[in-house]
Formats: sequence, structure tokens, C-alpha cells
Amino acid sequence: MSLSLSTISREQHLAYLQSLPSASHCQVPAWADVKNEWRSENLGWFDKSGELVGAALVLYRQLPKVKRYLAYLPEGPVINWYAPNLEEWLQPMLAHLKNQGAFTVKMGPPVVIRRWNSAAIKAGIQDPDVKRLRDVEASVIEPRAFEVSDKLRRMGWQQAEDGGAGFGDVQPRYVFQVPLANRSLDDVLKGFNQLWRRNIKKAEKAGVEVVQGGYEDLPTWQYLYEITAERDKFRPRPLSYFQRQWTALNSEDPNRMRLYIAKHEGEPLAAATMLTVGQHVWYSYGASANHKREVRPSNAMQWRMLRDSYALGASIYDLRGISDTLDENDHLFGLIQFKVGTGGEAVEYVGEWDFPLNKMLHKALDIYMSRR
Repeated sequence: MSLSLSTISREQHLAYLQSLPSASHCQVPAWADVKNEWRSENLGWFDKSGELVGAALVLYRQLPKVKRYLAYLPEGPVINWYAPNLEEWLQPMLAHLKNQGAFTVKMGPPVVIRRWNSAAIKAGIQDPDVKRLRDVEASVIEPRAFEVSDKLRRMGWQQAEDGGAGFGDVQPRYVFQVPLANRSLDDVLKGFNQLWRRNIKKAEKAGVEVVQGGYEDLPTWQYLYEITAERDKFRPRPLSYFQRQWTALNSEDPNRMRLYIAKHEGEPLAAATMLTVGQHVWYSYGASANHKREVRPSNAMQWRMLRDSYALGASIYDLRGISDTLDENDHLFGLIQFKVGTGGEAVEYVGEWDFPLNKMLHKALDIYMSRR
């Protein structure tokens, strides 16, 4: 296949993504408006007949005082990763980005390499010799993903060591997903463990109400989010970030971003944002109060979000990032412990890859990032 690459309009980019079952929310044109501190560009690959066959959102971050850029394609580009001529897709992209002033390129191929179902994960948790997901035999291995990784290495793409947790990447390498395709809602609920089903019933019995909020409810979200940040010791994003995300994403598609709030006796106790692109739905950010946790507002909210995703025709409900630790003493263990109760599966992507176009500047960036 003979391919050409050029800048395309946002409208072309969006129309292409809408022709696919799904793509990452980090690759929709409106994501550039969310990340407004970055310069952006929409790229398109064309075959010899002139048909658009691939697309990418590129975010450019300028180095201080020089016109050189980190070019970042989060969870992209959206191309045929299994094409035998993968080099013919990526080399024109590297040449183009170099001409745009990029000193290094970072991308995250949306290619799954391994999956572990809940039974495999639970068995791993119960085995004292198992510390990481990779110590457990995967339920599904995707051989073509290994071929993609091998090709990238041969082309000169590099991958940073992350200690196995996947948190060396900017976007999570390990996520937790609940498959919805070809299942009834009853099947999905039966897949939840006993504790989750009990907690959902407990919330219903206590009168927890889950409502869909609007832009005007984002301050309520922010209030709960900042409580969560203080409890879990992370730096929260400002309210303006979520307001911008709402405006940008819902301008592109009125159903792109939703806000859910779980209330008890009228008091907001938990909240979450949800993103949808095609048949893929992400639980994006979550927050909860420190009190009344016994009425289980978070379980009720997740069940409502999952049911709404099902009604939207989603094939995947994505609970987003986990680490790969199965060690109960690891502070990140709680992430997978909570999510495995939904009966879904842990999913490993091939991770993020770098291509240094200027080795000296790339090394300097590596040193800077390692000291953050």
C-alpha cells in the first residue's frame, strides 16, 4: 500500500473516527482543546486512491527558550497497527514531525498484548508467591502485539523501564475493563462478586439516588474531588480543567462527557465523570466524601454508569488505570482489588514508545522527567 501523510481538518479527523467502532478519547480532535497548553495538529494517512485510512491527534509541547517540541500522540495514532508495512505508516510521520520542530516523539499504540480474567486475578491474589499480574498466566495473549513491539524496536523506537507497574507511561499501560458486547445486563450483574452485589443492594435499600449532573454541577464534583485528593494525597486538577473538558468535549459531541452524582438524603456523597467515544465508555475521574461510606454510594454510581453505558450500545465499560501489583502490601493494590469485583478483566497494552529525533535533547528530557 502506498501511503501519504498530511495535515487534515478537525472535521475530516472527526468524521474518520466516527467511521470506526471507537478510538481513544485522547485522540478525538476536541482533546486538543482540553490540553490547551499544548499546540496541536490533526494528521491523516491517505492510500493511493486518496481515501483517508488513518488519523492522529498530535500534541506539541515546546521546550523553554527554544523552538523544539515534544510531539505526543496519546493512545494513538489511530492506524492499522497490524499492517505488514507498519514502517511505511510511521516513517512519514517521523519525517513530518521532525519538520515541525519535534526533537522526540512519544506515542501509545492502542494495541492489547495480554488479558487476565477475574478468576485468574483472584487466584493470583490468593497465591503468596505471586506479586504481579505477569506472574499469573494470562487468560488471553495477543501474538500480533508481540510482532508490533518487535517491529517498533527494529525501527528504533524505545521504551522506558517502568518497573513493571506501567506507571512509567503518561497514559496507563494496565487498565481494567468490563466487556459488555454479547452479554445481557443480568449476565454483567451476575459477573460481579458477592460483595459488589451486596453493596449495590445496600445502597438501594438505604435510598441512595444517582443522578446525571450538568455543567452547573461541576462545583459539586470539584468539592468531592478535592476531599478525595486530600484523603488520597494527590494534587487535584482545578475546577477550570473540568469546565474546559466539559465545554470542549460536549461541543464536539453532546454525549461525549457526562457527570454522575450519588446522593443520600439529598446530600452529594460521590461523583464521577464518564467519557464516550463510539462503543467505548470510560469511567474517567471519581470522587467521594469521607462520611456515610456505609451506604455505598460509589457502588451504586458505578452500577448506574455501567447500565447507562449498556443502554448507549457500549461494548466496553473501561474503569481505566490499575497497576500490575497483586501484593496486598503495595499501596496500589486497592486499585485492582476494587475493580476486580466487577468481574471484568485486566488488560495490558504494549505501552508508550519514544523515538528520539535529537538524542541530546531527548536525553535531557529523560533526566528532567526522572527528577519530577
